[in-house]
Amino acid sequence: MAQVSLVDVSKIYAGNVRVVDKVNLSVENKEFLVLVGPSGCGKSTTLRMIAGLEEITEGRIYIGDRLVNDIPAKDRNIAMVFQSYALYPHMTVFENMAFGLKLKRYPKGEIEKRVKEAAAILSINHLLDRRPRELSGGERQRVAVGRAIVRKPLVFLFDEPLSNLDAKLRVQMRTEIHKLHQRLLTTMIYVTHDQVEAMTMGDRIAVMRDGVVQQIADPITIYDKPVNKFVAGFIGSPPMNFMIGKILKQDGGVYFNEGRFKVKVVDEMSKSLGSYIDKEVIFGIRSEDIYDKLFVSLAPPENTITVTCEVVEPMGSEVYLHLTTGKHSFIARVGAHDRPEVNQDMDLVFDMSKVHFFDPKTEKTII
Repeated sequence: MAQVSLVDVSKIYAGNVRVVDKVNLSVENKEFLVLVGPSGCGKSTTLRMIAGLEEITEGRIYIGDRLVNDIPAKDRNIAMVFQSYALYPHMTVFENMAFGLKLKRYPKGEIEKRVKEAAAILSINHLLDRRPRELSGGERQRVAVGRAIVRKPLVFLFDEPLSNLDAKLRVQMRTEIHKLHQRLLTTMIYVTHDQVEAMTMGDRIAVMRDGVVQQIADPITIYDKPVNKFVAGFIGSPPMNFMIGKILKQDGGVYFNEGRFKVKVVDEMSKSLGSYIDKEVIFGIRSEDIYDKLFVSLAPPENTITVTCEVVEPMGSEVYLHLTTGKHSFIARVGAHDRPEVNQDMDLVFDMSKVHFFDPKTEKTII
């Protein structure tokens, strides 16, 4: 079995700098888990501690049932794919993929069999006699993945493997790695700062910030039910819109008052906001939950606001509208043919059943 468990794992550098702080994480056998967060949040350091490339300051790491704190990287039965391809320039593709097996003194026939199997999986059979300088970036990355596959490890670790590729190739390789997981059915831990990669690839996502895991859940739960403002703003493209205002109780209902507009809170949410009446909160709404009133039949007036359109960004299949209330700026994602005039006022409708509220002090989700 290839479960990976981290129990109160920390990494502390000189000066008591905690780059990873008491991380508790359990990766199930055959699961694809993505560690995601901004640069410097500790995700790569966490991965390197699992690999044995970084010493653990506190806590315990298990691979299967085995405590691996003091076991060197070469004996952990893991394979790691780095951001840089780290291929030997003087060796052919075949020799690069076979090198680790040769060091472990595998029989020649077994080495050839494993390399050809991995090459077939990655569609690089025709490249086995070439050297790295004769390959494109995507082909080099495939070779790096192939070098990991031939070892048949318990766990695959990926440290931002697509960062050096162009946008089109990133999408292609993202799909290839996802298909590879479905084919090999091996435990994989994937580190990235790209939340699109995290959402599209992971069975579960662990969002990190300042060395602390903020939330671990499947992609849809992370997107729909973030535990705090940071997760809500980090996951999603464009990011969630945030506005500060007060919760008011009037006319038999509960309202969010931004200062320039006021919208009614749905009854299902109003109870959770009871202790915030006449207090400030952070209001969050995603760009796809904002609609142009022209395209909404029977738009409720209590959910309709007037704003100014500052910038129109056509994206092909959709349009991003950069808007302002005069107090807050935000983005709406609308249909491809919805292109209002710049610097003109327009009416918008909020889907109030999908909004979020956060405590302004703790930034934790209220609802």
